[in-house]
Amino acid sequence: MPKLWNETIESHRHDVRQAIIDATAELVEEHGLMSATMSRIAEQSGIGRATLYKYFPDIESILSSWHHQQIVNHLGQLGEIRDKGSGSAWQRLERVLEGFALISFESRRHHDADLAALLHRDQRVSEAESELSGLIKELLADAVSTGEVRTDVGLDELAIYCLHSLAAAGSMSSKAAVQRLVKVTLSGLSQHPES
Repeated sequence: MPKLWNETIESHRHDVRQAIIDATAELVEEHGLMSATMSRIAEQSGIGRATLYKYFPDIESILSSWHHQQIVNHLGQLGEIRDKGSGSAWQRLERVLEGFALISFESRRHHDADLAALLHRDQRVSEAESELSGLIKELLADAVSTGEVRTDVGLDELAIYCLHSLAAAGSMSSKAAVQRLVKVTLSGLSQHPES
């Protein structure tokens, strides 16, 4: 087959796959997890059920693909936050931790408990957590080298502290509460905590 034809087919498949994922996410967000049936997804995405099954065997696989896209996007956002602008090691750490907390806050507001339980069984979630932990450890190490982060606790433990502390942002009632949580977390990291 000509290269152009192959590219066109791949592009079409990608577009159909993305339409299915987007339709599923919209149904779940608007009507809850139980609203997502294969029939409704097919209807919402404008394809036949037989076509839908060629792309995904079940709803869980669609949601897993959607969640993987969200994880990749969030990690990309945090990488951009880390690399954006100038500032000290502490300021870069602060920006990334605040970004993570705000992502947790926004994400949890849009997911019910059933959906979160389903999505977080995926192996890719633990891989993403490992990548995020590595990003935070790298920032912590930079801030340790400039004397801004405490040295009486290891980097692995400090990264775990950050992740668990700021995951609680999903339970906060406002962005102001999230920012207070970030400030408390940073205070726990600081070599020279504010009195």
